[in-house]
Amino acid sequence: MSELAKMTTNAKIILGSSSAARHAILKEMGFTFTVMSADIDEKAIRRDTAEDLVMALAEAKAEAIMTKIRVLNDKENDHNGEPVLLITADQVVVYEGTIREKPVDEKEARGFIKDYSKAPASTVGSVLIINLTTGKRKGGIDKTEFCRFISIQYQMN
Repeated sequence: MSELAKMTTNAKIILGSSSAARHAILKEMGFTFTVMSADIDEKAIRRDTAEDLVMALAEAKAEAIMTKIRVLNDKENDHNGEPVLLITADQVVVYEGTIREKPVDEKEARGFIKDYSKAPASTVGSVLIINLTTGKRKGGIDKTEFCRFISIQYQMN
């Protein structure tokens, strides 16, 4: 169990994601958590920049899940004052200035992969954590840029 997991053993964690990678990260860190899906129309949410888009999507997912929780629990306080943390996230790829989300089919996925062999891409991700007990929220954005690696071999005589 990670130090962070030990520090939050009294917190109930809700992961608002169906991402296998996000599930694995929390499990590997030793967290116990519940999974809830937001079931939102991500394509209906558009922003001009990748950074604004991923945060807007994380916020929309959180709002949808908080609505579900209210409906399911009718604001029932079964957490005995312990923190209830909701974690939502999103990620997109930016390729040649264009935001790319999940490919719609295998053909599009293959096209994306082919493109990425021609020019570098970047990923922009967001994470939003809301303490449902206090209402406090904290979010952040991370951008990773991938560059081409060129192998050069020297021959010494």
